[in-house]
Amino acid sequence: MGLAMGLSVALLLLQTLSASARGAPESFADLAEKISPAVVNITTTTTVARSTTPQGVVPEGSPFEDFFREFQDRNRGGDGATPRPRRSSALGSGFVISEDGFVVTNNHVIDGADEIMIEFFEGGELPAKVIGTDPNTDIALLKVEAEVPLSFVSFGDSDVSRVGDWVMAMGNPLGQGFSVSAGIVSARNRALSGSYDDYLQTDAAINRGNSGGPLFNMDGDVVGVNTAILSPNGGSIGIGFSMASNVVVKVVDQLKEFGETRRGWLGVRIQDVTEDVAEAIGLEKVAGALVTDVPEGPSAEAGIKAGDVILSFDGKDVSDTRSLVRTVGNTQVGKAVRVLVFREGKTQTLKVTLGRREEAEGAVPAAQPAEPEAPAKTEIMGLTVSEITNELREQLDLADTASGLVVQDVDQDSKAYEKGLRAGDVITEAGQQKLASVDDLNAQIDAAREAGRKSLLLLVRRAGDPRFVALALEDS
Repeated sequence: MGLAMGLSVALLLLQTLSASARGAPESFADLAEKISPAVVNITTTTTVARSTTPQGVVPEGSPFEDFFREFQDRNRGGDGATPRPRRSSALGSGFVISEDGFVVTNNHVIDGADEIMIEFFEGGELPAKVIGTDPNTDIALLKVEAEVPLSFVSFGDSDVSRVGDWVMAMGNPLGQGFSVSAGIVSARNRALSGSYDDYLQTDAAINRGNSGGPLFNMDGDVVGVNTAILSPNGGSIGIGFSMASNVVVKVVDQLKEFGETRRGWLGVRIQDVTEDVAEAIGLEKVAGALVTDVPEGPSAEAGIKAGDVILSFDGKDVSDTRSLVRTVGNTQVGKAVRVLVFREGKTQTLKVTLGRREEAEGAVPAAQPAEPEAPAKTEIMGLTVSEITNELREQLDLADTASGLVVQDVDQDSKAYEKGLRAGDVITEAGQQKLASVDDLNAQIDAAREAGRKSLLLLVRRAGDPRFVALALEDS
């Protein structure tokens, strides 16, 4: 029995040592003490115009009439005419990244603020000015002027953070002042709504007011900026999102140097490659980004065409559209890069000199027009299509040079309807060949069947916005 007890104690000790070796901390106190001086509370003040609508109106002759008139006059500035503006405040978090006073936070924490005050963990406040912001990643860079060097923290490599690693969040949740919470990395590479999203998901408690605060690894390096929570009630339920530090570092460096972001621009519209699209064009692997349109810009000059599949960019494999957008955006403006594309069953490499994304943004597609009245109709692949007439050209606001087939109707039981085709769409290509007539479409269907294809790739435009759709040939 003594031997058994001894073995049990030894086993328990071994398990404890094993847990310690795996990095499970006995306490976060030393880490919290180390990084706390660099974490800040952020208070913003915004001027809000008062409503000119009369308030506290009482019947004429009421004993309270004089009281309410004096109250309103005080709020209007004393002259009874001009409403006084009122001040509203908001709270958030941030962290110092250099001894000379650069501070990182979320853009939404300081957006629209007239005044920004930085409160330090060890006491004292300083006003801050905005160096630059990036709404796409919700990052802002601020600067304070201090008489002494400030405590600061460094960025870590978020790419080496693994699911299950310990992390610690610090900030100003719910306006309660500095506090610490700990948890693990719950997931990586989360996307919420932006083109450049790359979030670490964590169960470390994050609440309102934590926005802009740091997420630390166990070395005390910042691996994320706490940005958002998923919550049905506004409180923490253990699903928080921190923008990955490797995204933030690039943004901060550009804001510090230029006061704005300068992202690479390839100049293509793209969509993901699906299994049926890959089969339709003879691509062995479902990967890459399918080019749907090439407006005037870097790619057009380099010879990239609609229908190309971009397989690699600057030596990096392209898994999908999101990976391509992020990789291009992180590439230096003006850099000449090699782009490997799949075209008509073969691969070829093109050299593209990148433009600047911010200069190219701003084009907004028009709303989709109403369903046109049908001229002559032909039913094929679950679609009722017709050649473009002058009347349809006018109704759909098509250019004089536009060619293709106009979708008049879509069978709601067809694959075409399931894949989003609707009346008013214009099919401009089939099998990556331009269409001018129904005969052209039939010819491409026959060619696909002779080549042993199970589906046909169509290029469809809606209000000028292109996308590829693969339809099963059996529906024809």
